[in-house]
Amino acid sequence: MTRPHSIAIWALTREGARLGRRMQRLLTGSHLFLGGRAGDTVEKEIQFDRLGDALQVYFHRYSGHVFIMATGIVVRSLAPLLQHKTKDPAVVVVDECGQHVISLLSGHLGGANALARRIGDNIGARPVITTATDLQKVPAIDLIAQDRGLVIENPGSIRHVSMALLESRSISLHDPYGYLAGALPDERLRKNRISAGSDDGGGLLSGGPGVWVDDIRVDLPPEILILRPATLFVGVGCNRGTSAAEIRALLDRVLDHHQLAANSIAGLASIDLKADEEGLLELAAALNRPLTFFTRDQLAVVTDIPSPSTMVEKHVGVRSVCEAAAILASKKGQLIAPKQTTPNATIAIARQSSTSSA
Repeated sequence: MTRPHSIAIWALTREGARLGRRMQRLLTGSHLFLGGRAGDTVEKEIQFDRLGDALQVYFHRYSGHVFIMATGIVVRSLAPLLQHKTKDPAVVVVDECGQHVISLLSGHLGGANALARRIGDNIGARPVITTATDLQKVPAIDLIAQDRGLVIENPGSIRHVSMALLESRSISLHDPYGYLAGALPDERLRKNRISAGSDDGGGLLSGGPGVWVDDIRVDLPPEILILRPATLFVGVGCNRGTSAAEIRALLDRVLDHHQLAANSIAGLASIDLKADEEGLLELAAALNRPLTFFTRDQLAVVTDIPSPSTMVEKHVGVRSVCEAAAILASKKGQLIAPKQTTPNATIAIARQSSTSSA
């Protein structure tokens, strides 16, 4: 099993293999893959017969790939494997003489631009970067979002914001908690901010591109890039043997009722008695979110509970599980979705304290 941020280096010829071994020493933890004409492999090197077949196995196991070969070979080999720029690993191509290093795919979010520059600095090659925002030295909104921990909900809208910045046009911004503070030039931002108070985003969104940074859901036109901060913590209580499907259905219902974004869920929480609850563990894995467990004593500290339960107190020893767990996980944030129930599960949602008072 490879590490999630490891690099694969690929070479087809003996000259490419020599350069590959040099780069492997520079890129800590990288793995070198050599074609049959590149010569015999040594320890920690992997030999392959057909590049296309090997890439079907290894392409999505690595966060980045460096190909020491002709760009055309790489393009033809990768074409069937590509998914989306938000999912594909970084792809960099280097000629076997080490003169040029090309950022080919996933330049921003995948990190190919940064990888190309890093390799160029180390082997004396010229980085070839073709993304317009880099060339024009304007902010790359997708990189900014990534650096600030924001989930890009509609990546197809990145181009509207990027083009506006490239053309020196203004953009609307709704960012009540200041996640993008200082990241975008003030002179490009519209003085009026987008309001969450109406279905059309405050009526300010019909005039062009914009950025929405919030955990609430509003109907927005496609020119608006939606960035989700990790602000919501879901407290869960459940009976023994409750299925992940039942908990997930309740969670979706609560999110819909309060117009909250699933992409803003930062984590789930419950009582430590549920640490082996399969349905809860399965849900956390499906959401790819951390699951925190609190003891009875920790939950009992939370006294401001809107929906205490004598039944829960009788069987578990605390007046609340889901609401108290949500509040604790959010660092004593604001409970914005009080307890909702199904026959076997309860859910409450709190907003992180660092933003609840903003």
